[in-house]
Amino acid sequence: MVKEIYGKKIGMTQIFSEDGLAIPVTVVEAKPLTVVAKKTVDKEGYNAIVVAFGEIKEKNVNKPRKGIFEKAGVEVQRHLKEIKVENVDEYEIGSKITVEAFDTNDRVDVQGTSKGKGFQGNIKRHGQHRGPMSHGSMYHRRPGSMGATSTPGRVFKGKKLPGHMGSVTSSILNLEVVKVDLDKNVILVKGSIPGAKNSIVKVKKSVK
Repeated sequence: MVKEIYGKKIGMTQIFSEDGLAIPVTVVEAKPLTVVAKKTVDKEGYNAIVVAFGEIKEKNVNKPRKGIFEKAGVEVQRHLKEIKVENVDEYEIGSKITVEAFDTNDRVDVQGTSKGKGFQGNIKRHGQHRGPMSHGSMYHRRPGSMGATSTPGRVFKGKKLPGHMGSVTSSILNLEVVKVDLDKNVILVKGSIPGAKNSIVKVKKSVK
């Protein structure tokens, strides 16, 4: 069974172990994924299954996407994602992938979209130090030297400057699964994970 699932980040809380230790956890609601299509090496060049999840009104689904669900014979859903597998024959169209693929104490990698911070300066974006704050220094939170004056006469690529921060794909590796609740379709992952509340995250078996 594939150990990969998509879910919604609900938020953080804490639970207590048997010896009374408080463990900070992130709650991920991972409702069953429905297999709606297969991709094979012969046709697409790789083996994968296409899964769907999330509620949506049928009127809000465009025709190309609606055709995928009609071909699979399942109801329309909001999101479509691919999961690479070794053998697509192990999965039937319309079958479900649930949180039961994970067990307590499993190690997982979690991928999500980090919170957007907008346009930020060097101190917040790159963690640089500020200049003297005394009166007359005229150098408080600026980027710093842009390089030599005449040679090479340009700013080098990779110079850390102010700009857009956050809202990028981010991953945290090797997190511990503290608890799996099959009745509520919930996974409790130790620590924090990328993304805002109600954002979509991917939880899969750790690669390390």
